[in-house]
Order: sequence, then C-alpha cells, then structure tokens
Amino acid sequence: MTSSSRDRISVDLFGLKAALFERARAHGVSPSRLVREAVVAAIGGAELSASHGTAAGSFAAPSDRVRLSLRMSKEAMRETLAAARQAGLSPGAYVAGLVAGVPALAGGGTGPGRSECIAVLTASNAELSNLSRNIHRLTALLRTADVEPARPYRAMLDTVAGDVRRHLALVSRVLADLQPCGRSARSVGQAAS
Repeated sequence: MTSSSRDRISVDLFGLKAALFERARAHGVSPSRLVREAVVAAIGGAELSASHGTAAGSFAAPSDRVRLSLRMSKEAMRETLAAARQAGLSPGAYVAGLVAGVPALAGGGTGPGRSECIAVLTASNAELSNLSRNIHRLTALLRTADVEPARPYRAMLDTVAGDVRRHLALVSRVLADLQPCGRSARSVGQAAS
C-alpha cells in the first residue's frame, strides 16, 4: 500500500461519531485533531514526538496549504463558486481574499471587481506598449535625420510624460485594489496556487 503525503486512513467508528464530535467540540479542536492526539498517545507520544521533532498533537502540514471545509446553504455555495469563477480565482483563493479584505473582492459590487481591474490594467499596458513602439520608431527616424516622417510624433512627445504618469497612477490603484488590506499578499497568493 502506498502512502500519500497526507497519511490518510479511514476508520469505521461503529456508532462513536456523535461522541467523537461532542468531545472534539468540548476540547475546541477538530475531530481529526482529537483522533490524531489519541493515536499519538496510544502509540507512544513522547517517543513519537522526539523522533519526529514535533509536539504531540501539533504535526506540521506537508506544505503551507491546508483544507478548510465550510458549511453553507446550497445557494450560498453556488454564489461563492460563481463569484470565485467570475474573479478568476479558485474558491479557496477567493474566500482567502475576502477574509484578507482585498478591495477588488470585498467591495460588494461598489467598485471594480478583480476581472475588471485586470482588464483595465491590461488595456493601460497595451497603450503603454504602443507608446513604446512609437518612441522606438521616432528614435529610428531621428537617427537617420528623416524629419518629415518624424513630425506626426511631435504631439505624442508633448504628452508622453503625462501618459506615463497616468499609467503609473492607474497601475498603483489597480494593484492596491488587488492586494489584501493590512495582511501580507503572500497568504492570499498561496491560496491561489
């Protein structure tokens, strides 16, 4: 039998499920954690903790990602999945973003959503890319002293500084709307992977 990275087994509780859940609730832990602690105690908790370098009951997850189950109505589940899909995120990343207060997710429809923010950013990047191509073309024309074909680019040169400033201001706003408020971006980003 091959073992997974999660070391998962199934146990038939023979009617003990209610008691297990009640005891776990009384201890303020999940049923899985209560069972793990009981197994650690049954198979020699002190030796197991010493050999694995962990305290009994506090096993380290194989990665930073963990599973969270949420109980909600079917309608709330459908709405959550639809909102996550619309935002272009996994349900876990979407919920983590809501908890972290990402403005593009937590706005409740008052501001631009994540997909709208990304569309605005993409459009602005396209404009900046076009501006870059025009400047490159103008530079090539000026190198060859070909003044007449360079004249139409004169108006672009007059507004280039303002165009770049507007782009940078837009990017700053959009990125701020896509980042968690008061939390590290790392926690939300991990949920997305």
